[in-house]
Amino acid sequence: MTSREQDAVRLLLLIDGACEPLTAAEKAIPALEQAVGVMRTQVKLQKLDFWLRNPDYLANELLTEYESEREEALLDIAGRILDSEEPEVRRYPMLRHHFGAYEWLDDALAVLRSAGLLVRRRRGTVDRVRQHDYFLLAHGRHVAREIIRQAPAFGYYVQRVELVMRLAGEKSGTELKKQQYLTREYAETPRGSRIGAISEQARRRLAVFRQELQEQEAGGV
Repeated sequence: MTSREQDAVRLLLLIDGACEPLTAAEKAIPALEQAVGVMRTQVKLQKLDFWLRNPDYLANELLTEYESEREEALLDIAGRILDSEEPEVRRYPMLRHHFGAYEWLDDALAVLRSAGLLVRRRRGTVDRVRQHDYFLLAHGRHVAREIIRQAPAFGYYVQRVELVMRLAGEKSGTELKKQQYLTREYAETPRGSRIGAISEQARRRLAVFRQELQEQEAGGV
């Protein structure tokens, strides 16, 4: 389990690395004049955080991308993750909710909001909120940079956010949810239960791809 403060730092670094530019209309809102980017929808935030919290699933997605693109760099990156203890020591499981991976993040986000690092805006009606958008403020970006400067170990999350965003691209939260449901172990997790690890399955896939690559290279000599 992680603490509220650990979650707050991870989410700050995630939002800083994954947020998109504001629209012209958003820039004109007085409450957002200090905003430097926005993470749209809690669904997307949860799905990106899932890959950040589960290195085994992140590596497995890199292997899936390698399978279609055959870019050896993807195999190398997945290998560095799976050859290490990262999938075990860096893994923080999430629940499988109706909309996929989910964890209660409101307390951690409240830390960021109360510190003046983030602004949350709701979309929808009084009776039904359709989505939450999270606007990173300039002070939030400054604090994120200071965290990395003062505690370089948190640079791990910056590096992993870059990998997460390589996989996510411009996909919406709903598209990411569908992508994550393609992994059988994820999809078959009973609702309300923790999504189990797939590190051994991913390591077996890695071994198969490495063997195929070795055979191809040997055949080309």
